[in-house]
Amino acid sequence: MRIIPFRRRRDRRPERRAMCYRSAAYQTLRPWQVRERTFSSAPLGRRGLDPEQVREFLDLVTGDLATVYDALAESRRETGRVKDALRRWQSEQARARAGREQEQER
Repeated sequence: MRIIPFRRRRDRRPERRAMCYRSAAYQTLRPWQVRERTFSSAPLGRRGLDPEQVREFLDLVTGDLATVYDALAESRRETGRVKDALRRWQSEQARARAGREQEQER
């Protein structure tokens, strides 16, 4: 019986940047606004909600989610940069400490 080692697959997805062009008067969507949002009924002869209102609202939600995901991706990139800098600094400190210990032994 042959055992094949398990390999972790890294999913590398291309980054998506949302292009949101909003006026300065636009205020970001808050969770309570989503929860409390109501739509008027569809015109006579149709059942359900007004499709145009729903589409407009979904466009707002989509834009805000894109903004949140962009901020999250930037935060993760910054965290990676900080971790790398910390690792480099720790390596330099360890090398410097080892060098000082070697000099003291002489």
